[in-house]
Amino acid sequence: MNILSIILQVILGLGFLMFGFMKFGSKQMVEGFKQYGYPGWFRTFTGIVEVISGILVITGIWNGTLAAWGSLIIVITMIGAIFTHLKISDNVKQMMMPIFLLILGLVVLLINSGTLL
Repeated sequence: MNILSIILQVILGLGFLMFGFMKFGSKQMVEGFKQYGYPGWFRTFTGIVEVISGILVITGIWNGTLAAWGSLIIVITMIGAIFTHLKISDNVKQMMMPIFLLILGLVVLLINSGTLL
C-alpha cells in the first residue's frame, strides 16, 4: 500500500461519510432530492450506500479488497449523481463535486483492482 493510495482513501472515505450522513436530515439534501424528482426513501438509501462505501474505503487501508469494493460502489454512485445532474440540466459547475469524486474513486479502484481477482 503506497502513501498516495492511503491519502486518497482517507479523503474519499471521509468525504463519503460526511455526504452520506448529510443525506439523513440536511435541509439542503432534502430539498435537493425533491428538485431531482426522487422520493425521500431514495435519499436515505443513497446516504446508507455512501456511508457504507466510505467505511469500506477507509478500512481498505488495511485490506485492499475492501478498498476496491468501496471505490467501485463510489464510482457507480457518482455516475448516477452525474446522470441526475444531466437529467435536470444542471451546469458543469454543479457537477464538479461528483466528477471529482468519480475520478478519485476510479484512481482508488485502479490502485486496488488487483485485489478483486
